[in-house]
Amino acid sequence: MKIALVGYGKMGKIIDGIATSRGHEIVSRLNETPTSENLNDPDVVIEFSNPEVAFQNIKTCLEQSIPVICGTTGWLTQKPEVERIAAANNTSFLYGSNFSLGVNLFFALNEKLADLMKNFSEYNVQLEEIHHTHKKDAPSGTAISLAEGIIKNNPNFSAWKLEETAEDQLGIFAIREDEVPGTHSVFYRSDVDEIEIKHTAFSRDGFALGAVIAAEWIQGKTGNFTMNDVLFG
Repeated sequence: MKIALVGYGKMGKIIDGIATSRGHEIVSRLNETPTSENLNDPDVVIEFSNPEVAFQNIKTCLEQSIPVICGTTGWLTQKPEVERIAAANNTSFLYGSNFSLGVNLFFALNEKLADLMKNFSEYNVQLEEIHHTHKKDAPSGTAISLAEGIIKNNPNFSAWKLEETAEDQLGIFAIREDEVPGTHSVFYRSDVDEIEIKHTAFSRDGFALGAVIAAEWIQGKTGNFTMNDVLFG
């Protein structure tokens, strides 16, 4: 494939190496706004930029009918509009809050546990995420996906909230520490014990590989997708 990388920071550079090692050609490496000229006619765009510019980056590419794989978090209020643009231009869009195989298995485990625990009111639920100090959004997209998975399977919650909560809100605690790729934990605590599930990333390589696999998978497809479609279905 010919791949354009929109957002060429740490993740972009790792994706570059992995995609090249799998035989793909990187035709564009951008930290500026993509255009029809500087994208260089790619088969797919992989977008890892910043929340402030992600929507415009994605919109520009989709309007040229270029499939987009997006791993930027913190902009999701505009995601329905992006999905509409993808459909209108007969192309494809895939958003992942986390492209790691392990995290996507963790998402499935989280939903199963939420369903098991929904009738045990003696357990209080809490999420915690730890990331490097350079991360621009809080909570992380992965933590939000975990919260949404719990809310979907547990009628006791209607929304998530950062830090302290009230009534039917699910709490997410965001911690920033130097050079932590990403650690996510879900706790069920009672007066007598605690159940914890946890995913710890050792590097960004798993995220990057998943993004490249998603780009390979999306070729020839039209529509809006998630990593569930890539890995499970």
